[in-house]
Amino acid sequence: MTDVGKDKVIGFGLIGAGMIANYHARAIAGLAAEGCKVRLAGVADLSLQSAERLAEEHHIPFFTDDVEALLARDDVDVVCIVTPSGAHLEPALQAIAAGKHLVIEKPLEVTVERVNRLLDAADQAGVLVAAIFQGRFGMAARTIKQAIDAGRFGRLVLCSAYVKWHRAADYYKGWKGSLALDGGGAVMNQAIHAVDLLQWLAGMPAEVSAFTTRRVHLQIEAEDTCCATFRYENGALGTLEATTAAYPGWERRVEICGAFGSAALEDDRIVRWDFQDPVPDDATILSDNRTGAGSGAGAPDQISHEGHQKQLREVVDALRGKKPLSVTGREALKTVALVRAIYASAEQNSPVQLNNL
Repeated sequence: MTDVGKDKVIGFGLIGAGMIANYHARAIAGLAAEGCKVRLAGVADLSLQSAERLAEEHHIPFFTDDVEALLARDDVDVVCIVTPSGAHLEPALQAIAAGKHLVIEKPLEVTVERVNRLLDAADQAGVLVAAIFQGRFGMAARTIKQAIDAGRFGRLVLCSAYVKWHRAADYYKGWKGSLALDGGGAVMNQAIHAVDLLQWLAGMPAEVSAFTTRRVHLQIEAEDTCCATFRYENGALGTLEATTAAYPGWERRVEICGAFGSAALEDDRIVRWDFQDPVPDDATILSDNRTGAGSGAGAPDQISHEGHQKQLREVVDALRGKKPLSVTGREALKTVALVRAIYASAEQNSPVQLNNL
């Protein structure tokens, strides 16, 4: 991959004009407002009307219903894939063939096999693949990660996540909750951010056991509720509770508990920070209740674009050769593999072993 010069304006294109495309558009505009040399050059969607509507709202100069027309533009260097999850691979392969770098919304794709096809093609073409997991870019999440890496928690004991969210019935009128395009339900779509944070903080489990069910959203193919347990290679245990059927929806919570300390994260706010050997910064960390990520607990449009903006800034820095990308395609593959293991355990009614990726 060739570094992009510091003076070049990096052009972004969007493939997909649904709700999440707005967050990418706002993030790119936010970077430009900060003085970052980027611009949103165009958008493509199967619905020309949807593409035009997004272009008008965000002042995008080019819109089309032809993906190849967008990819043919010289002013598009990076393509953001914001189509339904199970429809990421095909436009991504088109973009790779056109030599464009990729930013892909979570999950990269809905099966490990489809993710590997995408990543193998990108490796052969020498293009960058970044996966959107904006939860990793929150200050509170990074504070916990730094403490784990510094050994402050000691031997990890329990590493768990709770995503007790609510979605109204009309949320599922489209492709959401379908196996082909959503790849699953509450775990693959909503709890995947918490699953990603867990595997980033604590590592990949060695074994997973899970149950899934539909409790409220009986019209969908996938689950609206899941409970899973994890056994880590180092001996730690963990749990995942995920649902879109719990009114009114509570903040996403991640807990890391160890022999020397424990912490709890709600969205991107540390609500517990307890250590056997305190340091001067501990009081400041616990009292800092800032959160820029917003909460999707009650509805998907409640989040902020700030996390996307931070992650896209890293993409720009990586393209300019300033620092390496942290959430690479290979890194994001781990999360898809873990979600698929949860589903496999539930389907087989037995534990599933995970191989190291």
